[in-house]
Amino acid sequence: MTRRSQAVCSGMLCGALPIAAWAHQVAGSDAAYLQSVHGVQVGPLAYLGAKHMMTGYDHLLYLAGITFFLYRLRDVAAYVTLFAVGHSITLLLGVLAGVHVDAHAVDAVIGLSVVYKAVENIGGLRRPGWSISPRAAVLAFGLAHGLGLATKLQELHLPTAGLVGNMLAFNVGVELGQLAALILIWLVLQAWRRRPAFARQALVANVVLMGAGFVLFEYQLTALLLTRAH
Repeated sequence: MTRRSQAVCSGMLCGALPIAAWAHQVAGSDAAYLQSVHGVQVGPLAYLGAKHMMTGYDHLLYLAGITFFLYRLRDVAAYVTLFAVGHSITLLLGVLAGVHVDAHAVDAVIGLSVVYKAVENIGGLRRPGWSISPRAAVLAFGLAHGLGLATKLQELHLPTAGLVGNMLAFNVGVELGQLAALILIWLVLQAWRRRPAFARQALVANVVLMGAGFVLFEYQLTALLLTRAH
């Protein structure tokens, strides 16, 4: 590889870093507010939690994968509850108990969670005599998603005054935002499923979903390797 090619590649990798950092990112005025808040502020923290979930593309992609072939509301509720439980456990433990992990490594796993769900949706994990419980996988990836957000909140060095109450409020907001996003996703899927072309388009949609997961994974892995190199 020539020096020019190396420079171009380096520039492309560095250009990917802002996108990689966007996953689970809490920045700008939201970060400034979280760093300055003192005492329990239930409403604002719940709002920020909901906002994070509604704008978190990695969460939304995974939720779309989970619900893609779930037709009954009780099945949707069961799977999303497992995801919410896992997400809540690691979010609260990460911030309140100080469980630290590398943010890029966790976000790379989150990218793979999208890939995994898409592969599962198209039947790529079906093997005779071997299976992974879909519900167990959703719970496990819920733990990863929650830990991903916890790593970003840890970087803000949040004030300790009212921290427990604020994190509980933030988590409630996250779950409310997840519920709102889920309703929108499910309504879109329900309308799509009524179309004759759905069965044919479902495979393509999940391949696209898989590709998006691989992109997220690549960005985070690149950021991780560049960080370790320096």
